[in-house]
Amino acid sequence: MGSIEEQIIKIGFTLPQPATSAGLYSPAIRSGNLVYTSGQLPLRNGKLVEAGGKGKVNDTNWEDAVQASKVALLNALAAIKSVTGTLDSIERVVKLTLYVASEHLFSSQHLVANGASSLLHEIFGEQGAHARSAIGVAELPLNASLEIELIVQCKFPIIQ
Repeated sequence: MGSIEEQIIKIGFTLPQPATSAGLYSPAIRSGNLVYTSGQLPLRNGKLVEAGGKGKVNDTNWEDAVQASKVALLNALAAIKSVTGTLDSIERVVKLTLYVASEHLFSSQHLVANGASSLLHEIFGEQGAHARSAIGVAELPLNASLEIELIVQCKFPIIQ
């Protein structure tokens, strides 16, 4: 176990097993020294952390979505590890994109994204500083409240 995984445990989280693809795509791919994840849902042991899916986020349940964003982020990191062999190969987090299934007039997607952003900072420190987009959408797969994509820059050599 590398120091990044030890940091994840130290702050009270566990890196899950990487999800298997549910279609004709890869959970993460490498291009040069960048690793891109496919969209990651807030799944734990193959089930949404919000039983039955919460679907749309609104002004009364967005704090639940903040916690779900942390679960989805850990899934993204697990997908990255499946490509790199270790999270210690991550030099910096480049970009986080968070899609939030949003009720009409809900405009606090950025607050939901803060959950994942703050966890990246806790795990990686300054290397976790990243560009970010937080986007409201009508629906997401499995009626999930959110979906995360992550791009990281890795140092060489990457273990394959």
